[in-house]
Amino acid sequence: MATRVRIPVVSAKAELDGECAGAEAFALMVLGDAMAPEFVEGEIIIVEPAGHATDGSFVIAQVGGEWTLRQLARNGAHWQLRALNPAYPANDLVDLAPIRGVVIQKSKPGRRRVSKRYVD
Repeated sequence: MATRVRIPVVSAKAELDGECAGAEAFALMVLGDAMAPEFVEGEIIIVEPAGHATDGSFVIAQVGGEWTLRQLARNGAHWQLRALNPAYPANDLVDLAPIRGVVIQKSKPGRRRVSKRYVD
């Protein structure tokens, strides 16, 4: 008989609000279609809170009290958070303060070998 191990689950809100160790990478599940086709609903992303966000990085940000997964893009002297799905509008940023982490990897649940890294 297989041994069952209980794994504590921390809500994304708790993780993002700093209730877990701030410098440790954490996992989130993609919800919605705003970042399709690169990120589809149900995929797991690994976020590095201390990651270096650059033009083109996929990031987790807090905008208007909501947490969101978007692509960071330079727009002249300013920054934007852009969805890959054109049905969703871009969010203009005054600075990079809303960025809470950089996506470093994604995978499909139950398929360890099906993953993609976003950093070296």
